[in-house]
Amino acid sequence: MATVADVREIAMSLPGVAERSGGRTGEAAWRVRSGQIAWLRGPTQADLRSLDGLGRSWPDGVVLGVRVADLQEKEALLAAEPDVLFTIPHFDGYPAVLVRLDGIARDRLQELICDAWLVRAPARERKAWLTERGLE
Repeated sequence: MATVADVREIAMSLPGVAERSGGRTGEAAWRVRSGQIAWLRGPTQADLRSLDGLGRSWPDGVVLGVRVADLQEKEALLAAEPDVLFTIPHFDGYPAVLVRLDGIARDRLQELICDAWLVRAPARERKAWLTERGLE
């Protein structure tokens, strides 16, 4: 089971990431210059209505939104990990998944957040980070 403290620690360890709160929800979000990589996401009333219309409900516990590379990756992740990852109609057509923090291991959460960072990070930082880890 992962926590918000785990999210914060993982995200803030990545180059160029800043934590911000505010926006529509006032919840924490982690971003680089080009946009968010992860954000805490509670349901809106519109989310609850649309889920109810689909015969679904918002899960208990803390939910994190995480950016993914594209819609194909999103669909693959959702198919591979339906007990941990989900989406809602609000995110139709948007490359992001929602993560149940109480159902994901910290190591897997780290992979998702690092992948989100790789999608958004500037090319020079991304290349240096990958090279440091022998991945490029």
